[in-house]
Amino acid sequence: MTGGTGEIPGREEIPGTEEIPDGATTWRFDRTFLTSNWKCIWGHGCLGIGDEAAPELHLGCCSVGAEMGDVEEAMTIAALGATLDPVRFEHHAEAEAGGVFEDRTRTNTRVVEGACIFLNRRGFAGGEGCALHLAALDAGESPVDWKPSVCWQLPIKVDWEPQPNGTETATVRGWNRRDWGAEGRTMAWCCTEGDLAYRGDRPVVESLAPELEALVGTEVYVELRRRLDPSRPAG
Repeated sequence: MTGGTGEIPGREEIPGTEEIPDGATTWRFDRTFLTSNWKCIWGHGCLGIGDEAAPELHLGCCSVGAEMGDVEEAMTIAALGATLDPVRFEHHAEAEAGGVFEDRTRTNTRVVEGACIFLNRRGFAGGEGCALHLAALDAGESPVDWKPSVCWQLPIKVDWEPQPNGTETATVRGWNRRDWGAEGRTMAWCCTEGDLAYRGDRPVVESLAPELEALVGTEVYVELRRRLDPSRPAG
């Protein structure tokens, strides 16, 4: 099974999509992926995105630095990173000494020992996984508000297409290997491809509710849930 709808969609209608207008934006949702039972299996057999499969490392898609969406996001991540407690942040010392970004452009987080500086490795006493994610949970807040957008959005991908009339179409689908660019051709695995990660007990539209709602807004998300409800009569 594969996620997504194949080629990046253009203006033509795509079978298996739900289209929801929202002002100047028309949202188009890939039913195939959003109704699938995909789930993140980081730490539970995830092969990672390196050139060779390495499930034993528990690196997931964190083996590359997180790309910042804009300057404001970079400032937010820097500020949140500065609040992390060393007991919850394995690479606190490295961050304190050299910052959390790759360089002065602040476009990517640093890679330390083969993965994002915020990734706590297996065996770390303060908890394995993203230090920002763990800190958000400790604070009783959503990881969506703490993590880089590229991190919390995966494996959801939004293709934005401006229209001649000044509106835009936003297609929400599963991330594909080609979305990684040149790296995608050599990586050992992409989690939406194959069937390894399709083992959840809920559809994506439900299991990734916070992420989808943050992306499209509450009103559109509620309508999407209504349309994808399996108990809803056809037609």
